[in-house]
Amino acid sequence: MEYFRQIAYQTVLRACSFATLGIITFMVGMSFEPKIAFQSGGFLTTVMAFVLIMKARGALSKDCRHTEMWLYIEKDSQAPLDYAQWAVSTALHETYLTFAKWTALVSAVMWGLALLFALVAD
Repeated sequence: MEYFRQIAYQTVLRACSFATLGIITFMVGMSFEPKIAFQSGGFLTTVMAFVLIMKARGALSKDCRHTEMWLYIEKDSQAPLDYAQWAVSTALHETYLTFAKWTALVSAVMWGLALLFALVAD
């Protein structure tokens, strides 16, 4: 099971890294107005957290052979389909929720910084 968790972590981390890169790029584009930049970052990371929660819900019912994670599992490590379905869906569900929690925390920090800039600017 730990092997499946490691692969799930790697695949979700990669996807979240690409999303984070897009969010940071957008925020840099808005850097002339820090309040708007952090509001945008807070909104986009909130959306990312909700997407991760929805992916976690869907992971429990999705066929494991149709996941990105399945592509990274070595052929000699592939378990029987019943066990693999349970292990992959459980690992992805837990990993998506973990990343959703971290993303929600980052979102709260960005919203806090936006509020701070709004209070300082006025």
